[in-house]
Amino acid sequence: MSEYDRQIVLDTETTGLEHRQGHRIIEIGCVELINRKLTGNNFHQYLNPRRAIDQGAIEVHGITNEFLADKPYFEDVAESLVNYLRGAELIIHNAAFDVGFLDAELLLVDEKGPRIEEFCGVHDTLIQARKMFPGQRNDLDSLCRRYEINNSHRELHGALLDAEILADVYLAMTGGQASLSLDSGTGRESALQGSQASVNFATLSLPLVQPSNQELQDHVEWLARLDDKVEGQCVWTRLNAKHEPAQ
Repeated sequence: MSEYDRQIVLDTETTGLEHRQGHRIIEIGCVELINRKLTGNNFHQYLNPRRAIDQGAIEVHGITNEFLADKPYFEDVAESLVNYLRGAELIIHNAAFDVGFLDAELLLVDEKGPRIEEFCGVHDTLIQARKMFPGQRNDLDSLCRRYEINNSHRELHGALLDAEILADVYLAMTGGQASLSLDSGTGRESALQGSQASVNFATLSLPLVQPSNQELQDHVEWLARLDDKVEGQCVWTRLNAKHEPAQ
């Protein structure tokens, strides 16, 4: 569980992939969570980058140079953005990318000003996902499928939309609701401890249900599709092989 009561799920869209080559932020989307609940206090801004957007980037997010022509510059919103983010933990998918761009923009505004990690915490959900699901695809779309989060409305990337989706993914990855919120104020841990103490598992008699031949075949086909997705053997295939009797 995070030590921060206030978290900001953040995403950016940019003119290209590398801020060191002069690429700029063109959209910032932020979703606020307080005590793991969405507040609706979001931050969303399109920005004029003062440079052309790479065609490859336009194909990803659909934002054009013409659309941004009358939008504010980063320096026009920098103070309000910093004040909004200050003291929160940022939840970002592939944080090195977004933090790198934000720091580059802040540097252009004030060479001696603070950088993101000097006034915010940063949690990278991509690093978290790679630890939870090693060897699997952990982009945002894959995580949505894994956690059965509907992102069918995401035809193109967009900073605010992606931040909203990532908020759902992050809450799912970290256990959903923070507590059961029983009327006495008892948290999830003590509620679980109480239920565990009241059950004597040694006295339980549980039925053993054997799968049908069709269910076994469906399971084999499902594992084969998983193996194809991860381009190797998924953990359940390896477990099956480990426990199969020797021929």
